[in-house]
Amino acid sequence: MIPIVSDLAPLVCGVLLAVTGASKLFGRRTAQLAANTVLVRVLNDGRRAGLALRAVGAAELAVAAALLAVPGTVAPGAATAALGAGFVAYLGYARATAPESSCGCSAKAEGPIGVRSFARAGLVLLGGAVAATASGTWWTEVGRRPGWSVAFVAAAAVLLCAVSADLDHLWLLPLRRLRIRVFGNPLAGADGGPVPVVASVELLEQSLAWQAASPIVRSALLDHWDDEGWRLLRFAGVYEAPGRGARPVNVLFALDLAASIDTTASPAVRVSVIDDDTDELVPVDLLAGTGARTVLPMAH
Repeated sequence: MIPIVSDLAPLVCGVLLAVTGASKLFGRRTAQLAANTVLVRVLNDGRRAGLALRAVGAAELAVAAALLAVPGTVAPGAATAALGAGFVAYLGYARATAPESSCGCSAKAEGPIGVRSFARAGLVLLGGAVAATASGTWWTEVGRRPGWSVAFVAAAAVLLCAVSADLDHLWLLPLRRLRIRVFGNPLAGADGGPVPVVASVELLEQSLAWQAASPIVRSALLDHWDDEGWRLLRFAGVYEAPGRGARPVNVLFALDLAASIDTTASPAVRVSVIDDDTDELVPVDLLAGTGARTVLPMAH
């Protein structure tokens, strides 16, 4: 193994595991994100799923500390490879049994399990195996060949960004917006008309409005229609009104017909909650507890 690769692998893997481990262990949304993973099915309880995800984060932090502190030994690299193998097995099980579930890999963003999730887990496995062969320390290698070390770490960072969906806002979305400014919006019609429904749903699921309303939503998209420049998306839901118990509702989101994730990161979204039995508007304070009163682009 090339010394610069094996000696710097503990640094790269250590930083990666430190970031993802801290997000899982200390993240405010860990419990919410865990509820959308296959862990709920395995443990039969959302609370236990959240605790399990935090425990994985603690394990990642412990391995990261060992990688960064004692990089010239076999044990930290072997532990990293074992974590990577566990991640690959977990993703495979989740993909086979609950393909609609979220990855939960970084505890920062929700999204389906795809090729990039497996690629990142595979890189952790490979990086651990390489780190186990390190004969020196990463700080010695950096001091001996600083230029090559910076180039290697930068290349590794680019590779990890490419396989991390939760980092798309740092590089992929700006590139998409630049492409649209130069070549126009490929999703819109020739006259700048409506985008496909799937693009509206993708934009909605990335919005703070969706984050605020998601505890009520209980279905995938059921219906959609366009009206006076707005695209309305209907989902089924359940709302527990104080003193009245749970009741079925329809949750309606309205977005700009021409908006997509490529054209805006903060869409204006109108949200209405309608009683399924009486068709009356249900007064729901979706902003309560979101911590984003001043920036949430949402109106009832």
